[in-house]
Amino acid sequence: MEEPSSWSTEDVAAPDAFGYWSDVICDTLVQVAARATGEAPFAGRLEHAALDGVGLSTIASGPQEVARTKRLIARDPEEYLLVNVQPSGRSLAQQDGRTAALESGTMTVLDSSRPYRLQFAGAFSQVILRVPRTLLPARVAAGGTAVALDGRGPGRLVAEFLAGLARQQREDPEVAAALLPHAVGLLETALGWAARGTTPTSAALSRERIRRFVRQHLAGPALDAGAAGCGLSRRSVYRALAEGGESLTALTRRLRVARARRLLRDRPDLPVAAIAAQSGFGGAAQLHRAFAPSRARHRGPTGPTGPEGQPISSRTISRNRGGGGGCGLSTNAPAATS
Repeated sequence: MEEPSSWSTEDVAAPDAFGYWSDVICDTLVQVAARATGEAPFAGRLEHAALDGVGLSTIASGPQEVARTKRLIARDPEEYLLVNVQPSGRSLAQQDGRTAALESGTMTVLDSSRPYRLQFAGAFSQVILRVPRTLLPARVAAGGTAVALDGRGPGRLVAEFLAGLARQQREDPEVAAALLPHAVGLLETALGWAARGTTPTSAALSRERIRRFVRQHLAGPALDAGAAGCGLSRRSVYRALAEGGESLTALTRRLRVARARRLLRDRPDLPVAAIAAQSGFGGAAQLHRAFAPSRARHRGPTGPTGPEGQPISSRTISRNRGGGGGCGLSTNAPAATS
């Protein structure tokens, strides 16, 4: 996991606070339009770290409204599921005509490829897991859209795990890095259960173990021989995946392509051969057969940076946005809806 970064409105003058905050959430999470809604001076803090394209952020902030609009979606080529866990305060999430009311111990899942709106009436904290849709099977990734998972059943387990993972990130980043892949597997399982409205089966639990193992060993030896690492026979591996509608070959290719795309975008200094090796491909030629790497390198490294690539700070905020409110919008204007 990358070294955690943190940003606070304490680092800038009060008139620039919300503009600075808006820049940070746009560049660290996804592009949104935001406005402060409280009467008191705005204050916020964000801590963020990422591993293999999966981001883990912790936010503590004052009241605000946030909108992900069609115009802003068009700026983001990447698509994510955003898992918002609410340790404190209350919020309202709206997407695709569905509304999820969050309070302490609950969470919702949003799809970054479609418009949504978030409302925070007072001070709050959230833990946000940002998962590229390419890391999840299509049938699971499609189950976002303001799905509220309450304080019971699998939703509670996932919420508690993510809240604990955020605490662990502050205390021991290395341990958090080892645990982060489990968060993706838990999310995948919980969304699958929520979509079906059923209790977990042994095959579903096996698929979660298999996918976690594959993610952790993409660049390792032949995965066919890795069934023992999942505690399963080869036959059980293939049967469990087949019940979920995906073969081991398709799963492996999907995750390798996802990793290669992230490395191409985030590490423009790496040659294609090195990216192929780190992603588990047999070489650059095999990677080229899977997809066109040149198209994935049109974006530079992700993260909060200014127009010349410098980290966002109190020195760049006034030049970039003029103290405005979020992706170039005024703090006094209502969050846009299209």
